[in-house]
Amino acid sequence: MCESTVERTTVTDSRLAIIVLAAGQGTRMKSSLPKLMHPLAGLPIISHVLATARALDAAHVITVLRHERERLAELVALDLPESLLVDQDEIPGTGRAVEQAVAALPADFDGDVLVISGDVPLLNAATLANFIEAHRERAEVSATVLSAFPTDVTGYGRIIRSDDGGFDRIVEHKDANDDERVVDEINAGVYIFGLSELRDQLARLTTDNVQGEKYLTDVIGLLRAAGSEVRAVPVADAWLVAGINDRAQLSDTAAKLNAVIVRGWQLAGVTVQDPATTWIDLKATLANDVTLLPGTQILGSTTVATGAIVGPDTTLLDCEIGEGATVKRTDGTLAVIGAGATVGPFAYLRPGTWLGADGKIGTFVETKNAVIGEGSKVPHLSYVGDATVGVHSNIGAGTIFANYDGVTKNPSVIGSHVRTGSHNVFVAPIRIGDGAYTGAGTVVRKDVQAGALAINVAPQRNMVGWVETNRPGTDAATAASQSGD
Repeated sequence: MCESTVERTTVTDSRLAIIVLAAGQGTRMKSSLPKLMHPLAGLPIISHVLATARALDAAHVITVLRHERERLAELVALDLPESLLVDQDEIPGTGRAVEQAVAALPADFDGDVLVISGDVPLLNAATLANFIEAHRERAEVSATVLSAFPTDVTGYGRIIRSDDGGFDRIVEHKDANDDERVVDEINAGVYIFGLSELRDQLARLTTDNVQGEKYLTDVIGLLRAAGSEVRAVPVADAWLVAGINDRAQLSDTAAKLNAVIVRGWQLAGVTVQDPATTWIDLKATLANDVTLLPGTQILGSTTVATGAIVGPDTTLLDCEIGEGATVKRTDGTLAVIGAGATVGPFAYLRPGTWLGADGKIGTFVETKNAVIGEGSKVPHLSYVGDATVGVHSNIGAGTIFANYDGVTKNPSVIGSHVRTGSHNVFVAPIRIGDGAYTGAGTVVRKDVQAGALAINVAPQRNMVGWVETNRPGTDAATAASQSGD
């Protein structure tokens, strides 16, 4: 439900090759995790770009790698296995990356080459399809540059147009004069070239500059110097071409993408009470008439069925929420909540939790590898681990399933229509039969037969006068001596 995703086309564009630039080091992230692997709406940054490339159905996709090559190659193989991987050599620069990618294209390919960046994740296939179409409208055009009109143009290369509005040149910010710096159209760093013209000019690139790099933007200058026609086509919204170089930009991009995702679900029939505090990952699925309350995060592949209410202050990762269920102030991972069930507030659902229809996991309850049957309830202050609870049973307050003996996790099986007292401890492995009861404060160490009452309460002993004898002079002793009891 996001504008940045489109369905994949069904016909391969035999005249299109895509080059994904993913060789940069990303030092400004200041992270041991490669920049392109940082998560964005539940997916690595580069996965968004690869999904866009896949949706365009190009004849060839080439991903250029260098830094953290093995980690990124593994990710590319998962997301876009048909992509050819090319390793950039010691010569730096985007121009060199494209040069090596072009050299890897089949000899019989003679189409258009689209160059996109692995750190520009919001640029979607629909926008690029329009960009490709605009380039192909005029056969005489050798290259087309994607441009944008951001609010702040500082640091960007400017698109300088001729008097008739046609493309003239790109001027980098540091090289621009005062008149050029007031230009508000910038180079977005996305290009499409005719292959033969691109190959010719790549051969002319040098590293004769301050950075000692081969710049792809120099190809545009060389084309213009050779008399070739170049176009600049503006993107509809500047945020579509926002790049990510540091964590501040990652945060900005995440917020924009999330706003798009949330709005998409709202238009699909989901009530989002406070979009500013609600986060939804791209792989999540929400049915109509779902309500998300403030402070809610729907992460991973979580699915929420019709009529469910989630939140406030709830985080669900890879969970399944049934129709009409209510999940309030809860942290859940890999949990399944049945239709009409209620969870929370302040519940902690660990992996393997399964709550049946109309069941309840209540306040300050933690569950793990727990199957709780239809209509069964764990209302409050309990830990249920490695356990199976039948249907329509009630687990009393303060119950602990003691599942770990220091070496092995052991199972507990609670039957159907069981009523357990408050402050019980079930020492696993243990089995409690259908219809059984346990008394308050019971430590259950042996199996309980169906219909039995289990108690192990020692007789209560009251030592009259103990406080006055053993704690003389205390407030408690004074109160006791003045009591009429």
